[in-house]
Amino acid sequence: MAEYICRLGTPGGEIVTRTVEGLSEKELRQRLAEEGYRIFTVETSEVVNGVRMRKRGDRAVRIKLDDFLLFNQQLAALIHAGLPVLQSIQMLRQRSPNPKLRLVLADVESRIKSGNALSEAFAAQGDTFPRIYTASILAGERSGNLDDVLRRYVEYTKSIAQVRRKIRGALTYPVILLCAAFILISVLTTFVIPQFSSLYDNMGAELPAITTIVVSLSTMARDNLFWLGPVVIGAFLLLVSWRRTENGRRTMDRWVLKIPIIGELVRQMTTAQLSRSLATLLAGGITLVESFQIGLASVSNRELLRATEPALSKIREGHPFTESLNEAGWIPPLAVDMIGVGERSGSLREMLDEVAGFYDAETEVKLGQLTTFIEPAILITMGGIVVTILLAIYLPLLQMVSSAS
Repeated sequence: MAEYICRLGTPGGEIVTRTVEGLSEKELRQRLAEEGYRIFTVETSEVVNGVRMRKRGDRAVRIKLDDFLLFNQQLAALIHAGLPVLQSIQMLRQRSPNPKLRLVLADVESRIKSGNALSEAFAAQGDTFPRIYTASILAGERSGNLDDVLRRYVEYTKSIAQVRRKIRGALTYPVILLCAAFILISVLTTFVIPQFSSLYDNMGAELPAITTIVVSLSTMARDNLFWLGPVVIGAFLLLVSWRRTENGRRTMDRWVLKIPIIGELVRQMTTAQLSRSLATLLAGGITLVESFQIGLASVSNRELLRATEPALSKIREGHPFTESLNEAGWIPPLAVDMIGVGERSGSLREMLDEVAGFYDAETEVKLGQLTTFIEPAILITMGGIVVTILLAIYLPLLQMVSSAS
């Protein structure tokens, strides 16, 4: 039987949240209605790390990262000051400038009033909050150091956000160059070249080979633009739709890993993120098996995730963590060696932090190498194409002037 989280109105007028088993949602709704309950919501649940969570994809409210970090910093400060959790949530809900966050906190507040723990209330929000966040809160509740756990999670999120900002910053200029090159070449081939082509046809001059080739390509592109454009757009939309499927995403993630420099960059970034996730969870007092199970959510590349998932069952069977991790086949040998030293010395969490910091620095170096290679390559390619087009345009004029003189 499936397990459902139900928010109900009792015959006595109370609003409660209960976990009820049922054959299906339809059967459960019918049974609860017959028992006199008023049904507000029925949500499919799953139990992860001792916390009931809704299945991924049920409902997600997207909250800006800055607002989310500010909320957690304020929540940690209020709890550290000795305020009860419910009162802290109420104060932050009233003062939050983000309407989406206020809506979510209202539901969290209602669930806490119904008897749920803070971790259960956050976990019930589906994909709004990451699993590592709800697991960290649960660890803080168990250990009694909720404010320390929240601060540690804020630092973790800031580190991840900083890496993402560096990636966006490194790729911004190459993307601008590509867009400029595309616009320039499109204008030259669709407007400039046809004007010169008609001029040369009227003069009846014999054109050089480079001019003939460029004019032919320009004419072909212009004549077939009406059907070629929709085909390209349709192919792009089809590719995007296929990318959203599990098989399509895994295939494209596999292709990304085979690209020189970029594939190695993805492996290093994933190593750093997985290590930091594990370190954050272990610091909260969560067991290694549970930490690894939750930390797998930080592996965004589906091909790497597929290769890493078998390690979870090996850890559960009692195999050494380093050995299980090494069998994934993609984690850098140096990272495996460093984690092995930490495992044998009893300082696994500290060593995972070291691994994350080391590969964050390596990622920054790789990003610098990538942009150093991409920018000149784009400039040289764009310059070569523009020079070729200009030669094709002006070479016939130079030949005619030379002949006339």
